Amino acid sequence: MPAFTLYGARGSTNTDRVRLTLAEGGFTDYDLVLINLQKGEQKSEENMKRHPWGKIPVVTFPDGFIIYESRAICKYLARKYSFPLLPPDSDVEATALFDQAQSEEILYFADPAGKIAFEKFGKRFMGLPPDEVVVSGALRSVEAFFDVAERLLQHKDYMAGKNFTLADIYYIPLIQRLFASGYGDVILSRKAVSAWWDRVINRPAISKLLAADKEAMAAAAAARK
Repeated sequence: MPAFTLYGARGSTNTDRVRLTLAEGGFTDYDLVLINLQKGEQKSEENMKRHPWGKIPVVTFPDGFIIYESRAICKYLARKYSFPLLPPDSDVEATALFDQAQSEEILYFADPAGKIAFEKFGKRFMGLPPDEVVVSGALRSVEAFFDVAERLLQHKDYMAGKNFTLADIYYIPLIQRLFASGYGDVILSRKAVSAWWDRVINRPAISKLLAADKEAMAAAAAARK
């Protein structure tokens, strides 16, 4: 029996956050059950029992334990299976810096980047036009965020300090969407940010998963033609 079941969806940035964490931890003993978002399966009675807000991802364990919300899942799995992606509890300062970096990602990056991803990437699959006013406003916020990140990353290798952590993983799915939406220059035009991004996506487990996902998406697109 697998250690747990991950309920998620292909193309879901929140699901990808968890999958990247598991890949980086070298953990494969789990089942991935895909939820069809276009059919609204996330709002099904069955999924609502797992996630009261009717969203994904959710992780369920054979003993009945259930946890939802991608960042909470990532932290729980990292602690439970001892992935080297969190500072040790004994290092109070490093833990505080991790919490600070996590808050920065949630408060200043994820919301505007998520709006761009939905308008330029998500709506494409829904057959809807993007709202360029929303995109323009969100892009200004993302650029302002990376202006600050550029200054900060001149003095550290990763978002939470000298070590790669979950705080870096949290950025990957939405930055991938920025590139897919034609806004990769937001990253590449900033020297320190670009160097950080290279360090992150060239990690063996991460690059392997991203390459596999790219192939899968290409195959799915070809099958639709």
